[in-house]
Amino acid sequence: MIDIELELSPEDSAFREDVRAFLAEKFTPELRREAELQTGVFADGALSAKWHRILFERGWAAPGWPKAHGGAGFNATQQYIFNDECARAGTPNLPVAGVRLCGPVLIEFGTPEQKDFFLPRILSGEHVWCQGYSEPQAGSDLAALECKAHRDGDEYVINGQKTWTTHAQFADWIFVLVRTSREGPRQAGISFLLVPMDAPGLSVRPIVSMSGEHEVNEVFFDDVRVPVSNLVGEENKGWNVAKFLLVNERGSGSGAAYLKNALGMLGKIIADDGPFSGAACDPVFAGRLAEIEIEVAALEQSEHSLLEAITRGETARGHTLASIHKLHVSQIMQAITELEVDAIGAFAQIDQAPVLFGHGEASAQVPPRALTPVAHYLNMRAITIFGGSSEVQRNILARAALGL
Repeated sequence: MIDIELELSPEDSAFREDVRAFLAEKFTPELRREAELQTGVFADGALSAKWHRILFERGWAAPGWPKAHGGAGFNATQQYIFNDECARAGTPNLPVAGVRLCGPVLIEFGTPEQKDFFLPRILSGEHVWCQGYSEPQAGSDLAALECKAHRDGDEYVINGQKTWTTHAQFADWIFVLVRTSREGPRQAGISFLLVPMDAPGLSVRPIVSMSGEHEVNEVFFDDVRVPVSNLVGEENKGWNVAKFLLVNERGSGSGAAYLKNALGMLGKIIADDGPFSGAACDPVFAGRLAEIEIEVAALEQSEHSLLEAITRGETARGHTLASIHKLHVSQIMQAITELEVDAIGAFAQIDQAPVLFGHGEASAQVPPRALTPVAHYLNMRAITIFGGSSEVQRNILARAALGL
């Protein structure tokens, strides 16, 4: 794997050593084994809760939040170092709905009362969140959403459906985009509401993916009532909140670390002392792997350049940059998972879903490293769709290039 060294100050170098020491102590072999069996985008609920608690106790559950709101207050370089070291170690990929999405939204748009109530509970892990954006007819074309809410005194009454809701089965709260008016363009008349998952009239139905995982769900709202105080920002101006959130979702600025973690897993599959070491000797396989490593190195270099510019105050993340980042990371991740499946050869024909997601026992005839590649490959077919499809990202870039 190609490593592009980031030039660090003595203070940042010391911080990196602090992170490494923390991971060496707290990321135990037991946690590592659990993390290596994860095949979804995010670690499952039990593992997420354990790792979140460990980070919370260290004060690192929310690296990007300001200290005034209980966050770690890391600067841009420290956040990058932290993400990079966690990826190198292979720590669980925590769900983003609470800490990375809803938290920053509340810090930016929330009322003092909303901040005081929700932020500490997101930080501690007491409240687990999920995201209510996509609908059957409104995914990447989010402005087509139809889930509606009407004002009834001091409450909103919500009716409609959300789909592809990641980890709704574990969540305590969901933030939803709802249509509160039909006047004006489609992006108008949308509001951002916070809804408890145990609200009367709210129900969750699982969607089992083709990889065998129960990672996503449908969420139904049947006259669900929430107080007006759960509105974030202004009524009918939720699109501004949604855009702010989507930039955080699509452009984390540390995609190379995420991809290097995946390459590390591939490296363990084709390790010299394992049954699939022959894959690395195949010239076609080796060539494809080298191309991916070069792409990851290029992405890492661009992230370093952006990081340096941010620290000088010369630029900031925007919608165009987030789209480029989402496109690049999605394409590379799919290429990595294709190599994982190719590496295990005929073992890819054996369905491991009962072992990974049910109560089946692993066969002694199947090498442990052959358990996860197919499920990982199938799960990552969706990475070019969720968070804004690749087609939508290209449209955003085209409009920006044409000045539209």
